[in-house]
Amino acid sequence: MSSSAIELNKLSSSASTKLDDSLEVATRMPLPPSTSTVYLDRTRTVATLDYSCNDTGSQNIARLPPTDRGFDAWTFLVAAFCVETIVWGFPSAFGVFLDAYLRDARFANQPHADTLLPLIGNLTSGILYCTGPFVYPIIYRYPRSRRPAMWLGSAICFGSLMAASYTTKVTNLVAYQGVLYALGGVLLSHPCLSYTSEWFVERRGLAYGAIYAGTAVGGLLLPLLLPSLIEKRGSAVALRITAIVFAAFLLPSLPFLKGRLPESRIHGPSTRSSSEPKWYKDAGFVVVVVINTLQGFGYFVPILWLPTFASELKLSATNASLALAVLNGSSVIGRLGIGVLSDAIDPWLLALSTLFGSCLTTFVLWGVLSYTLGGLISFGLFYGLVAGGWSSLWTGFIRPISPEDPKVATKLTGYLMLSRGLGNILSTPISAALASRHFEHASTFSRGRLGFDVGGGRFEKMIIYTGTCFAGATILAGSGWFIEKSRGNRKGERLD
Repeated sequence: MSSSAIELNKLSSSASTKLDDSLEVATRMPLPPSTSTVYLDRTRTVATLDYSCNDTGSQNIARLPPTDRGFDAWTFLVAAFCVETIVWGFPSAFGVFLDAYLRDARFANQPHADTLLPLIGNLTSGILYCTGPFVYPIIYRYPRSRRPAMWLGSAICFGSLMAASYTTKVTNLVAYQGVLYALGGVLLSHPCLSYTSEWFVERRGLAYGAIYAGTAVGGLLLPLLLPSLIEKRGSAVALRITAIVFAAFLLPSLPFLKGRLPESRIHGPSTRSSSEPKWYKDAGFVVVVVINTLQGFGYFVPILWLPTFASELKLSATNASLALAVLNGSSVIGRLGIGVLSDAIDPWLLALSTLFGSCLTTFVLWGVLSYTLGGLISFGLFYGLVAGGWSSLWTGFIRPISPEDPKVATKLTGYLMLSRGLGNILSTPISAALASRHFEHASTFSRGRLGFDVGGGRFEKMIIYTGTCFAGATILAGSGWFIEKSRGNRKGERLD
C-alpha cells in the first residue's frame, strides 16, 4: 500500500471517530431549544419560555401566576364582578328610570313616548345578549385587542349616560341610554369573560357563578338606591351621578382585568369540529331554541313594568322599586338552585316545572293577588325563583349534544343567547302596546280588587300575554320531553 493511501485511511478513521463522539454527545446533551419553546407542566404553576439570542443560549424566563388561587386570580374575579354588576345590572334596573320618564311631562308628552321609552332597557340587554356569537370569534382572533376594547367600552358607557342626562328628546334617550350604552357594555363584558377560563380551571364554576351573580346584585341594589336619588335630584342629575359612580368602580378595576397567558397578535382559524353540524339535526335542540325564544318573550315583561305597575297602586317610589329588587334577588337563588339540579335531574322535567310554575305565578300572583304591596312582593319573590333560573338549564340541554367539545358547546350557548335576546327586544314594543292607555278599560275578569284591575285594567292584556308565553313554552317543553323519551325507547329496543 502506498504512503498516500495510508494517510487517507488515517484521516477517514479519525473523521469517523469524531462523528461517533459527536453523536454520543448529542444524545446525552440535547440541542438547545428553538426560539419559541414553551414548557408546560400541569403539576407546576410556572411556565418557562426559552429564547436563544446567541450561541451561549441565553434564556428569559417568564413565571405565570397560579390558577384558581393567588392575588392575581382573586383580584381578577372581583374586578369582573364589578364589570358585570354595572354592565348588566343597569339595564335590569331600568324600570326605575322608565317610571320617572313616564311621569315627566317633558318626555311623556312626546310622540310615541309610550312605545319608545320602554324600549331602552330591553334594547340594552338585548344587544348584550345578541352580540356574543359575533364578538367572541373576533376576540379570539385578535386577543391583544381585549384590554384596549375594555377601556374604550368604559369610556363609551360613561359618555352615553352623560349624553343621555343632557337630552330632552325621547329618540336621543333611546340612542344614548339604550344603544350606545349597550355597545360600550359589549366592549366591556365579552372581553372580560374571555379571560375567566385562563385564571380558573378547577374552580371555574365558582368563578362564573360569582361573575354572573353581579348581574342580579346590580338589579337588586340599583332599584333600592335610584328612586330616592331621582325623587330628590331628578332623572338627569341621577344619570350624571350614576355615570360618575360607575366610572369610580370601573377605572380601578380595569388594570386587574388581564390575561394569565402570553398573548399573540393573531390566532389562526381553528378547524371545524366533526360534531359541529349535528346540532341543527337534533329535533330536541330545535325545540329548546323555540322554547327559549318564547320564554324570553315573556320573562322580561315583569322586570320592565313592575315599578310602573307599583306606581299605579299609589305606592312610594321606594316601595315601587322593592318588588323589582326582590325579583332580582330571588333570581340569584333560582339560578344557583336550578343549575345544581340540572346536573342530576332530566333538564326537560326541570323545564316543565319552571315554565309551568312561571305561568301559574304570572296568572295567580300577578293577575289576581298583586293589588297590594304584599301581593306584589310575593309575585316578585316566586317569579324570580321559578323564572329567573331558566338560563341555568342551557348546560343540561347542550351536554348530550356536545359532551366533549367545548367549542361546539360555546357556539350552541351563543345561539341560545341570541334567541333569548330576540325575545328580550321584541317583547318590549309588544308589551308597550298592550299597556298603552289607549287600551285602558274595565277588567274583563272582575270589577273587584284584582291585579288585573290595577290602573283601570291597563295591565290586564300584558299579564295575559306574559302568562300565555309561559303556557305555550310549557306545552312545547312537554313535546320536547316526549321526543327525548321516544328517542330513548327506540335506542333501548335496538339494544335489545
